[in-house]
Amino acid sequence: MGIKDFKKGYRFRTRTVKSGNGDLVKDNNIILVRWKKHFSQLLNVHTAEPLVPEPSVLEFEMAIEKIKKNTIYQID
Repeated sequence: MGIKDFKKGYRFRTRTVKSGNGDLVKDNNIILVRWKKHFSQLLNVHTAEPLVPEPSVLEFEMAIEKIKKNTIYQID
């Protein structure tokens, strides 16, 4: 912000955003709802959930047996 901005004085700034269907929206309440929806969609895309399904009981037992066969020392 410089001296030129002070000399020009206050300028009213209209805030507009595009709605989901592409229309321009000026109402503050609708704009807030739109931003809330936008960030909700943006932030909820990435989850910390693993994309690999959990192993079945049989797969788990087979993996344990494989580990036992490949180890030098077996723990009883």
